[in-house]
Amino acid sequence: MTMHPDTLPDDKETVILVDENDEAIGTAGKLEVHLDARLHRAVSVFAVTSAGELIIQKRAAAKYHSAGKWANTACGHPRPGEPLEAAARRRMRAELGFEAPLTHGFSTLYKADCGNGLTEHELVHVFFCKTDEAPSPVPSEVERVRSVSLAQVRQELASSRDEFAVWFQFYLDEHFDDLQREINKL
Repeated sequence: MTMHPDTLPDDKETVILVDENDEAIGTAGKLEVHLDARLHRAVSVFAVTSAGELIIQKRAAAKYHSAGKWANTACGHPRPGEPLEAAARRRMRAELGFEAPLTHGFSTLYKADCGNGLTEHELVHVFFCKTDEAPSPVPSEVERVRSVSLAQVRQELASSRDEFAVWFQFYLDEHFDDLQREINKL
């Protein structure tokens, strides 16, 4: 399997450990922090079409956690020294093969069990963009892409919760109004 140039193998990726105020307190390996449930910095992107539909992705079956689950447009971890917005743009390229101007919407902290002894414990900076560029999913990252209204994806979550990544569940459960507000601004 060919890696996208913006992607490192999971066992080579370093993430930034943070405290609850988002102050960096060190670095560690990506797999290690998901096994140890340590708080680390992350970015998430919600891209919306001009028709107001959210672009969501089904994660590739080869992903080490949350494989085959639906998630927001793109997400990942800033590298040490990498600005947040640059990390969000890098993840959009690495997952869906496109870029668009981003705006920072809000930040949030969550902790959730991903199964298989893995935990997401992230302080996430959530970005938004509007685009009509057709995604070109990178097969090592994304199995499928579709566009859906925020209300429809929330309805799908209510009937088939296990089909969604834990962080996407969290955003829809705890930040639905924030998501709607930021999407309406685009």
